[in-house]
Amino acid sequence: MPASDVELLTEHMLQTVIAADRLDPEGRATIRSLILSYLSDVAAERGSSALPDLSTLHDEGSRMALVALAADAVYRRGLSAPVVGPELRPLADRWRPAPLASDPFEEIERVRAACRAVPALDSFYDVVIVGSGAGGGTAAREFATAGWRVLLVERGGLPGSAELMGDHARSPRASAGLYSFAGPSSTTSEQRMVPARDGTEQVRANDPRWGNNAMTLGGGTRLYGAQAWRFTAEDFAMASTYGVPDGSALRDWPIGTEELDPYYDEIEATLGLAGAGAVPSGSRAEWRLPALSESHIGRLLQKGAARLRWPTTPVPLLINSRPHAGRPACIRCSQCVGFECPVNARAGTHNTMIPEAAGTGNLTIALHAQVTRVLLDRTGKRASGVRVSASGPGGPSTRTIGADAIVLGAGAIETARLLLDSAQEGAPRGLGNDSDNVGRHLQGHLYGGATALFEDPVVDLVGPGPDVALTHTRHHNPGIVGGGMLANEFVPTPANTVRYLLDTGLAEPGSRIASREMESAMVRMARVMGPVQEVTTASARVRIDRSRVDVHGRSLVELSGSLHTEDYRVQERLADTAVEWLTAAGAMRVLPMRATSVRAPSPSVGQHQAGTCRMGDDPRHSVTDPMGRLWDCENVLIVDGSTHVTNGGVNPVLTILANSLRISRTFARAST
Repeated sequence: MPASDVELLTEHMLQTVIAADRLDPEGRATIRSLILSYLSDVAAERGSSALPDLSTLHDEGSRMALVALAADAVYRRGLSAPVVGPELRPLADRWRPAPLASDPFEEIERVRAACRAVPALDSFYDVVIVGSGAGGGTAAREFATAGWRVLLVERGGLPGSAELMGDHARSPRASAGLYSFAGPSSTTSEQRMVPARDGTEQVRANDPRWGNNAMTLGGGTRLYGAQAWRFTAEDFAMASTYGVPDGSALRDWPIGTEELDPYYDEIEATLGLAGAGAVPSGSRAEWRLPALSESHIGRLLQKGAARLRWPTTPVPLLINSRPHAGRPACIRCSQCVGFECPVNARAGTHNTMIPEAAGTGNLTIALHAQVTRVLLDRTGKRASGVRVSASGPGGPSTRTIGADAIVLGAGAIETARLLLDSAQEGAPRGLGNDSDNVGRHLQGHLYGGATALFEDPVVDLVGPGPDVALTHTRHHNPGIVGGGMLANEFVPTPANTVRYLLDTGLAEPGSRIASREMESAMVRMARVMGPVQEVTTASARVRIDRSRVDVHGRSLVELSGSLHTEDYRVQERLADTAVEWLTAAGAMRVLPMRATSVRAPSPSVGQHQAGTCRMGDDPRHSVTDPMGRLWDCENVLIVDGSTHVTNGGVNPVLTILANSLRISRTFARAST
């Protein structure tokens, strides 16, 4: 690579980072030096000088940013051929974004027409819905189609499809220390307090401990992998099935499969479910889409499971395997999870529920806006409206909006924060917090699994990735509480592939990113992963610090607590199973994902966060009743994962969608 190209590519990547993250001069200089170091090494024609030892970079965020930026530069943005060696060259083009079928999508245009700035909002709506993800987007459709005038408030915006496809280093799954293109930027994310080994630490949203969810219309469903698993009977009755471990707050849900099965059916039919997965044999099946065909590694894993006599199932995905509901079939591109779908085959609330709600004429959407407070009427028993704030050139613009009902779907951390921040006369400890349960039982998903190298290439970059799963590991594993599903991983970007190889030790810590050895490993690597069904604790929680506020007057979030020891035992079991499976599939070297020897005190706050406002039959131990209504304020509903008593050993989005449908439809129709 000529020196002029090194400088050009360095400046191109640097400007991309600066434009997106508004780096200060010091940060700009740091990132520039990191990029230039790696690209200069590529220019040295693969091996004339060794790269810096990555282990000498002590700051993990900087190290991951370096890996991501360098791999992104080498394998996707290279300006002079040949940058990519012979093993990767046949695959390199597939790592680039697929051409957009249409941008913007027709559904997005319909949604744009419903958007209004905060100063232009009406003073009253029948219902205000906070958050537009799986829970809030579904609720918007139910209330709008039932004839309610709906205001949907979304903290994020509505970026174009191209904006959500181009940057591997800032994908929400990159873990690169950069701000996600679908989350708050460095100028819009307030700090949060998180546990540290020596006390607490302030972090921003480019730190995984912050607990970032996607902030865009559609929430996480615009960029998720769309795994759509049903919870089993045991998932709803963990305490009854296993007992309550010491130090745990494990309880049963107040509902079970009987209540949710009809809504699971409807969501799967409406959004389009490819692959039967763990769908019960007695449920409707005539509308189900065929599973996506297996990838090369999927076929090897299928054979490995057969050798072990383990049953497998296709991974259920809310992705069209054939045209469905006016959307086309998946084109099997390599950029799926963490990116916009280029052809609109993946179903999210942004291209299904919300456009349908907008089509009724009953939906108004406020983007880049936050509900900062839920207001009570004079009785203190009913909500009367909300306070909405949005940033503008002259500072925040704030409105008070009246409503007959409030629906919260902002995610487990932000929903709990809003309730706690709504302390007022009649609710001195926060709304819904008479029993001090708001914010407690914070959970997400610890992951277990293994990474392997095969002797021959196994990577074909056929997306989305997960196509074969083990589900016998979800429950009744001897000696542990619960379990989890295991499946092959989503197709990783070059940056993530390199990071996995370095982090696991399958590539030496000082390995050069642009080397024949690294490229050979990149096409021979496979991962099997699965989420742990976490055992809840009351000490894992969301609090607020009212003495410190952001520009909207919202209190600073404090996260505390940690995972239960039982969760790490389940992680170990899943790792052992993954090793056995990959070995049977023909891997020559397999390394398990193990718990760290010294576990930092940290709650689980990943993309599957749940549990801070769990539902129940007893107000002493829960925040909402079985229908998602606050015990002490019956016209406030919660429709996101914060109502989850436990979060399943699978991706929880299908349960959020189905439960929101159940809660919203029941309330909307009963109140009209």
